[in-house]
Amino acid sequence: MQRLANFIGGEFVAPHSDAYFDDVNPATEEVIAAIPDSDGHDVDDAVAAARAAFPAWSAAPAETRSRLLLKLADLIEANLEELARTESIDNGKSISLARRLDIPRAVANFRFFATAILHQSSEAHHTDRTALNYTLRHPLGVVGLISPWNLPLYLLSWKIAPAIASGNTCVAKPSELTPLTAYRLGELANEAGIPPGVLNIVHGYGAKAGRALTCHDDVAAISFTGGTVTGSAVAANAAPRFKKLSLELGGKNANVVFADADLDDAIATSIRSSFWNQGEICLCGSRIFVERSAYDTFVERFVAATKKLRIGDPLDDATDIGALNSEAHMRKVLGYIELAKEEGGTIAAGGKRVDRNGFFIEPTIVTGLSCDCRVLQEEIFGPVVTITPFDDEREAIAFANSTRYGLSASLWTRDLSRAHRVAAAIEAGTVWVNCWLLRDLRVPFGGMKESGVGREGGFESLNFFTEAKNVCVKL
Repeated sequence: MQRLANFIGGEFVAPHSDAYFDDVNPATEEVIAAIPDSDGHDVDDAVAAARAAFPAWSAAPAETRSRLLLKLADLIEANLEELARTESIDNGKSISLARRLDIPRAVANFRFFATAILHQSSEAHHTDRTALNYTLRHPLGVVGLISPWNLPLYLLSWKIAPAIASGNTCVAKPSELTPLTAYRLGELANEAGIPPGVLNIVHGYGAKAGRALTCHDDVAAISFTGGTVTGSAVAANAAPRFKKLSLELGGKNANVVFADADLDDAIATSIRSSFWNQGEICLCGSRIFVERSAYDTFVERFVAATKKLRIGDPLDDATDIGALNSEAHMRKVLGYIELAKEEGGTIAAGGKRVDRNGFFIEPTIVTGLSCDCRVLQEEIFGPVVTITPFDDEREAIAFANSTRYGLSASLWTRDLSRAHRVAAAIEAGTVWVNCWLLRDLRVPFGGMKESGVGREGGFESLNFFTEAKNVCVKL
């Protein structure tokens, strides 16, 4: 069994407590690694290493930082198969999904931000004939990066890449449920020649290591992706210390299908947006709303397509649905399926735990529930979707906006005017029209309402990890 270590100052070190806890393979329920149970002492060491590395790294030419990040991207790509297998074992997702989504997008993140820093520009304002004002952007210093378990390397790279590309040094805290690819990233960072202390990785529980990071006085900013309840605690820790804060939180995303949509495309894509990664993606469309005239046809075809999904060994290329990430999470999802029945819903497909080792649940479809039911209001984060009919455009918008979340939505229609109207009216940070999960790294990304604050992506991310300074020169 592998024993992990924290990655601090370019070296792998044991936690101060010398205490560890188990990392469990969700598909087999076997212990696969021992994870450091880190605390504030380990975070102190990592922050100190990051502070020591900051002067030289922040002063390094952009071309130097770019070259090293591109080297790291090349190494991730060269080890794609190994990393995909590791993530599948650690997370329970199908290896085919890790191979075509998680690891390639991690590579893309490092490459994008490595090259973006070579094309930054600054504004200048000629104030009549009296002065010239221009803007400088400086890295913040040491930043704290906390990532979730559902897309372990992908979302960790989404934070690390812009942070260190813009000249910061960082302390990353990956989820305690999926530490293996983060551990491997430390090894690849050394191989790429990233200077010691630029990237530090501390493993452990959020209540100990995570809290110590968000409360640390020498950490200038926190970027957090995770649940809304934990995000609230992160914000409470950061606010009295005036830390810069980016929070990407929960989602309860609407998938709105009008009767004039291309149903073949809408159904095929909605199967992915409902059940990819066992529904453990914050952008999954877990609330499907279908115009009443197309409702029966959509439900019949969607149920038939769902029943064809293959549940099985995540390491099998033919598997569509792998294991949920942990036993506790599986129990939570099963609890929501029972709640759906209590609230008067009908289970049109799935609804049960799979009879095999591991934390597997059948992809589940619920019909017959109204928008005020808890199952349509609370984030389940599993392979459970509801399908609800609507009568007109006004009702579709009201249904889509009926939760406290506002991360993303999908909209299906051939009517271009309607597409623009409804997309503008839906309260979500990203609205996909006739597609799902198409990403352009240049555009802002983030949530509305309780789905978070701040925007990432492109220069939004680089700007988050820098501080603007105005210089006024009298002429």
